[in-house]
Amino acid sequence: MTYVLRRAGQALLVLVLAYTAAYVLLAALPGDAVLARYGNPDLGLTPEQLDEIRASYGADQPLVLRYLDSAAGFLRGDFGFSVQSGAAVSDLIAANLPSTLLLAVLGLGSAIFLAVTIAFTATYGKGGWLRRVFRNIPPFFVSLPVFWVGIILIQVFSFRLRLIPAIGASPVESLILPVATLAIPIAAPLAQVLMRSIDEVRHRPFVAVVRARGASTSWLLWRNVARNALLPTLTMAGLLFGELVGGAVVTETVFARNGVGQLTAQAVANRDTPVLLAVVVITTVTFVVINLVVDLLYPVLDARLRTSGRATRSARPARKGALR
Repeated sequence: MTYVLRRAGQALLVLVLAYTAAYVLLAALPGDAVLARYGNPDLGLTPEQLDEIRASYGADQPLVLRYLDSAAGFLRGDFGFSVQSGAAVSDLIAANLPSTLLLAVLGLGSAIFLAVTIAFTATYGKGGWLRRVFRNIPPFFVSLPVFWVGIILIQVFSFRLRLIPAIGASPVESLILPVATLAIPIAAPLAQVLMRSIDEVRHRPFVAVVRARGASTSWLLWRNVARNALLPTLTMAGLLFGELVGGAVVTETVFARNGVGQLTAQAVANRDTPVLLAVVVITTVTFVVINLVVDLLYPVLDARLRTSGRATRSARPARKGALR
């Protein structure tokens, strides 16, 4: 319980710091969203009218008051209103978040599957040439920019092979190329970490003991090596969720998909600060929650952590008795 409370407290601290940093950095940008939206001379608004609009959004208040008011609103679930469209930011997020979450979850799942396939083939594949080929795949994938992967996939599968229509695709077809675009660059570091972990675990003494007892290669892989080697990969998968968010912005722009990524790109172009702040906070919350879940799963997956925790708790009364 102490471990859970400590991790939850750290997660809460990260959220507060991330929100504060995002708010201060957005507030420090020159100009504001009101001028970006209403400062066009063609609209014919006077400086007094611009000041009234700024006052209606609370942009004329001191920075500290704006920060406290915004933080209180976020705690209530009130993200304010978009300066560009006038719509409630919460409504915009609710309309675009499901599409991005689906894309991110499928992308991460595909990346993990691809990474496991590459790592296991590179380690246990039949034939030295096959293992060498698969070991060289992750460095190649790392060098591929997300936007370039998306463009190439569209050119090959939509225009050359005509397997997936670029326009008028079904909901399932419209997900295939964006998911692949997200999965390929993320699978590379996962596969590299997993290959190093497998190489380390397979040479440990307990693996040699199990092999000496007559265990097959598949038994060693799935029952002994994989479970221990997946722990660092699980941590890396949680850390790479931030890349999923950044990749979603590019991917949704390349494939013209509606989602938080497309919403973020529009907010950046229009200097829509309330939308940008809400996107940053929601992304941070998701990232922190995923990493918190990963931290809490470690004692479940690694028996050594549970054993050390029980040993620490049992040692405390012994030390107290010794002091008496």
